[in-house]
Amino acid sequence: MISQPELEGEWPGGETAEPLAVPLAEPEPGMGSGRRPWAWALGGALAASAVWAGTLAVQDRFGDAGPPLAYRYGENLCEQAPLKAVGAIGGGFGAGTVTHGESPVLDWARCDHWAPSPEQRMVYQAELLVELHEKTDPGPEFGRRPERALALTPDNMPADAEQVPGLGEQALFSGYDQEPRLKVLDGGAVFSLTVQWFGGPEEQGRIDGDAVKSAMIEDMRALMTALRK
Repeated sequence: MISQPELEGEWPGGETAEPLAVPLAEPEPGMGSGRRPWAWALGGALAASAVWAGTLAVQDRFGDAGPPLAYRYGENLCEQAPLKAVGAIGGGFGAGTVTHGESPVLDWARCDHWAPSPEQRMVYQAELLVELHEKTDPGPEFGRRPERALALTPDNMPADAEQVPGLGEQALFSGYDQEPRLKVLDGGAVFSLTVQWFGGPEEQGRIDGDAVKSAMIEDMRALMTALRK
């Protein structure tokens, strides 16, 4: 089964900018060489200040107000996100199971869907996670965390990351061949949809990975429309 989300909130800190040496022209006759160390230090300080200012701009692109949030989920995320297109590929989803949590900095809700399989010969399920960041901009960390397989099978190989245009500010596919993950960033909201399937060769072969990805994009677009304020 798909595991609970890890909301540890560990954000790597920025690196300290080192002074940059600025080459200076040779002094004119009569000026003396005593000004060169002072000028080098001034150039290094200015360069370091510029790098530090750029770092602050990246780390806090939304200022003190926090990231903008244009989305809000209700009490039952599974009802708001039935994942009809994804579910149809596996034979249809049931009602799903909802979990959620709230804090001053992060609200999150998760929905787990699964499709019943005759004689339990095939597992086909989906996990949807919505994170609403109230204080910290999730943009700098988006897409940087390593993906971990939920189904450890010989055929489930890592997939290359793929950008998806037309969804939020940024969107990308990652994950594994039989466990694609679609993540979307839009302001302070992060949406993650993971679909997983495994079983016998005959059952597993009837799942078209490209069709699953197309269905994930369709359902993600419908979800973002439904949750928009």
